[in-house]
Amino acid sequence: MRLAVLKERRGGETRVAATPETVKKYIALGCTVAVEAGLGIHAGQPDAAYAEAGALIFNNAAGALAGAEIVLKVRAPLAQGEGEVDELYLIPRGALVIGTLGADTVAAQRYATLGLDAVSMELLPRITRAQSMDVLSSQANLAGYRAVIEGAVAYDKGFPMLMTAAGTIPAANVLIMGAGVAGLQAIATARRLGGRVSATDVRPAAKEEIKSLGATFVGYEDEEMKAAQTTGGYAKAMSPEYLAKQAEVVAVAAAKADVIVCTALVQGRRAPILINDAMVASMKPGSVIVDIASDAGGNCSATVPGQAITTANGVKVLGWNNWPGRIAGAASNLYARNLLTFLTTFWDKEAKKAVLNPEDDIIKGSQITRAGAVVHPNFLPKETAA
Repeated sequence: MRLAVLKERRGGETRVAATPETVKKYIALGCTVAVEAGLGIHAGQPDAAYAEAGALIFNNAAGALAGAEIVLKVRAPLAQGEGEVDELYLIPRGALVIGTLGADTVAAQRYATLGLDAVSMELLPRITRAQSMDVLSSQANLAGYRAVIEGAVAYDKGFPMLMTAAGTIPAANVLIMGAGVAGLQAIATARRLGGRVSATDVRPAAKEEIKSLGATFVGYEDEEMKAAQTTGGYAKAMSPEYLAKQAEVVAVAAAKADVIVCTALVQGRRAPILINDAMVASMKPGSVIVDIASDAGGNCSATVPGQAITTANGVKVLGWNNWPGRIAGAASNLYARNLLTFLTTFWDKEAKKAVLNPEDDIIKGSQITRAGAVVHPNFLPKETAA
């Protein structure tokens, strides 16, 4: 069983899908591991470390992919016209491709046409068995941490209260928008740095989670909020009426905030605008907005995805894309372990290969294509899905 790991060619991606640690474990399963040269350079993993772990190093994607039966990626392989290398064309027919593929119906059909069995890890169901392979949670956790660290760097007055002979510097007021995995880590990190932390979220369970971390809950509570969470644990899209009332409450907290960290996402949709132009205008010069949701358009109306800007009233808005990629070493370690856990869960030790049972809930939720056909209901033509 040949397992190939390609370096990431999509702009701004610094993470890798396998580390020397996981390479050793794949070899122990009976795999031959082929790694493209330069794979881990941005994540602190040189080629020598992969070679020492037992991987075969190839100078190009074609060499690494030759005869591969499993291909690991962080993001979707490049198709024709998307870059200098058509990675999809080089992947052998019948190979199992695993990554955060971000597929749509067109991409899914492309995988099927090429005969690839594609698994998209961001589609994993939120069930207990899948927790240790949940890439969204592992990456969001680090994104929440990194967001607060970068916010602290951008904020030029310090997070903790500092008492000096020259006078006292007050603690920073930090507002966290969204209390999912990223938001809860952001709360914990901001608290560790000494900030006065408050947080908001539409999900009813979030209030107690926020308070358990020592932060103050900010939000509008009504009957709609009680039903604001899916059975999978994600936030639902809220009505315009609720969002307007929520905005009124949040606007008061935003005006007092020195640092705001935005983490609110609705899976598969554009990020909701939670900080509007009026809120930005009400903030003090030198205050900071860190928008983790920038990849999905951003939670702040002033966010420019991929950039850091300063507004006319002196508010810094950090809208970098791929926040986990800004802490590439740790993010790669966790992501690689997620993929390893997924494969070992479905590994047949006697046959020395992955056997994906189509009736398993994890496979049902994450596999896009199988044996030349699209099998995930999200990517079937509407009439077929119905």
